[in-house]
Amino acid sequence: MMRIDILTLFPNMFSGFLEESIMKRAIDAKLVDIHIIDFREFSTSKHKKVDDYPYGGGAGMVLQVQPVYDALRSIKGYREALKIIVSPQGVPFTQPIAYEYSSHDHIIILCGHYEGYDERIRSYFDVELSIGDYVLTGGELAAMVLVDAITRVVPDVINNDESHIHDSFNNHLLEHPHYTRPREFDGQEVPEVLVNGHHQKIEEWRLQQSLAKTKKRRPDLYKKYLEDKNDETT
Repeated sequence: MMRIDILTLFPNMFSGFLEESIMKRAIDAKLVDIHIIDFREFSTSKHKKVDDYPYGGGAGMVLQVQPVYDALRSIKGYREALKIIVSPQGVPFTQPIAYEYSSHDHIIILCGHYEGYDERIRSYFDVELSIGDYVLTGGELAAMVLVDAITRVVPDVINNDESHIHDSFNNHLLEHPHYTRPREFDGQEVPEVLVNGHHQKIEEWRLQQSLAKTKKRRPDLYKKYLEDKNDETT
């Protein structure tokens, strides 16, 4: 069973996230064990303060190292765990990373707040990840993104394991279009190839749709796809 510890200043933000849908099923099935830790409780200051003004001046407050350090050390097995900071300065989080991290037994995620982290905090973590080129109020939403993406590819979490194999990004391609009943709606019909029962033609159509969509919307991914195809033929 995978264990995930989340260090946060706002533990209540995770209540709904962990009590619904796939996350709840994964927890109930004992496929993942998730612990929410309020690292404010580890502050040694009288008023449980976790931030302070930056040395050298500047706007905003900086997250202090002491509460984070002590909260981290309170987690059993923290030295062997994969320790992640979520930050807009981090490496972009991708589907391949989700697959890679799903094989870990223990993951710890730190949610930041305020202007940033005391730089010394980074020395206690293994990797810094970003979910996009934008700034959020805190790291809780980013942590939820990581936990969801990683958990859903843990074996047996999704009933049909093949469903995530065809997800967007798995082969540097965006996913093909999907259709369901009714066959016609408001003048829009389901493509004939999908209802004729010819599985090879269906797979060919889906690949072509994925290629066209990726080339148009994500030329960066399309380039990676072509590079991988060239590597396979050389």
